[in-house]
Amino acid sequence: MRFVQALVLAVVLAAGVSGCKVMQRISEESYRNAVTDGVSAELKKRGIRLKARPSCKTPKTGGTVRVSCTARTKDGRPVVVAGTARNADGARPVEDYTVTVAGRRVLEQGCLGLGCS
Repeated sequence: MRFVQALVLAVVLAAGVSGCKVMQRISEESYRNAVTDGVSAELKKRGIRLKARPSCKTPKTGGTVRVSCTARTKDGRPVVVAGTARNADGARPVEDYTVTVAGRRVLEQGCLGLGCS
């Protein structure tokens, strides 16, 4: 299972099973970290360097886990990341990520980072 999928599953399980807000925050933070690492790696492969790690939010939207991130390239262009993970509590979540740089789509795929082709 891909790294991001495992983290998405952890977010959903921690939120649904534990009922503990502390565990939910930790799991959401783990997912956001995985997304920022994945986005940074994918952009680096394409020769795009970021000033800093993207800042991400995971708004609550029912059974679908959503993530939205913003960043800037080293030369100041805005970066926007939008992602969803459907069936996040299932054995095979379906992920979709879109990354734009200065309004131009540079990435649209179903996984990020290590193990992603």
